[in-house]
Amino acid sequence: MSRPARKKAARKSAAERSVEIADAACAVALEHGLYAVTLRGVAAQVDVAPALVAHYEPNMDALVANTFGTIVARELAEVGELVAERESPRTRLALLLETLLDGSRDDVTLIWVEAWALGRRNEALAERVRAEMDDWRTFLQAIIEAGIASGEFETDDAASVAWQVLGMIDGLNAHALVSWEDSGDRGTRIGHAVEGMLGLHRGVLAEP
Repeated sequence: MSRPARKKAARKSAAERSVEIADAACAVALEHGLYAVTLRGVAAQVDVAPALVAHYEPNMDALVANTFGTIVARELAEVGELVAERESPRTRLALLLETLLDGSRDDVTLIWVEAWALGRRNEALAERVRAEMDDWRTFLQAIIEAGIASGEFETDDAASVAWQVLGMIDGLNAHALVSWEDSGDRGTRIGHAVEGMLGLHRGVLAEP
């Protein structure tokens, strides 16, 4: 069966084409995963020849790294705006756990899981993964430090608590991708552990 002829690509400026390719790479990653961000995959999304994508993005490792960074940085900004609406560190932390563990962000969880694997052979991606993980830890650590200052939390190592909490979130969300154990109970399981680390009464993070 013959393939339909591809329409001749419309003329666009270099800046417009770069933005188009970057947006297409993000769309491909969110729908099919980071592994699908290839010359052919991105070209099909834009409906242009792979050679045109290669002309504007000659380094696919860099495109994959930038695609990952764009998606996860966007998520951090969204979560930051969401939790900022809560008045206290406790309620901000509770909402953070809820929104990251309710299953609504599993598409981004897949991006993270694949980035950790791909980063073993893509140093540009590995570097970006480390930077984004640092940003998430800084964000969570700031909430914990605010809770210490207000007397809501008790810990003498906010950085370590933030690191452990992120590890638990990442682990349970990765488990949920293959439906291991009760993925719908992620929030409760982590909530009790976090309460213990911060000197909170059991169940307080589930309170309104």
